[in-house]
Amino acid sequence: MSKAFTKEDDGPENDRLADLPQSAGPNYVTPAGLAALHDRLAERRAELAALRARGDDLGARFPISVAERDIRFLEERINRALPVDGSELAPDTVAFGAEIEVEDDAGRRRAYRIVGEDEADPSRGLIAPASPLAAALLGAKVGDLVEWPKPSGPVDLRIVAVSFS
Repeated sequence: MSKAFTKEDDGPENDRLADLPQSAGPNYVTPAGLAALHDRLAERRAELAALRARGDDLGARFPISVAERDIRFLEERINRALPVDGSELAPDTVAFGAEIEVEDDAGRRRAYRIVGEDEADPSRGLIAPASPLAAALLGAKVGDLVEWPKPSGPVDLRIVAVSFS
């Protein structure tokens, strides 16, 4: 019989999913972001243990592979983490970890915080350092006017306040 029709390599090592891609840049994290990564890792490890406890359940093979892949990803994110403590930074200059209050030309105010990419959630004002908004804000000081290059056109923002919590 042709080897093409046999299943000699049917062991668990063949269930391994390809690793999720890691960002090429440094993995800056806030203390809260690092804690969240550890929490996510603990959750995935608990899920994996529960899946493995099901024994030889064929329906668990794929979820086990997904959990193992996610664990490898989170372990690498934690290993590459570069914690940044905002209390050591200049208090009036926008930097990683800063909470920034800005005002647009119409007088609307909004607060943003520059956080690690694993923490980023723009709908909550949490922006990654590589985002266009963070790039426009980084290095600015209270009173500075910055231009945010939005897809709908540039928006001028005045820095109203900078704080590190």
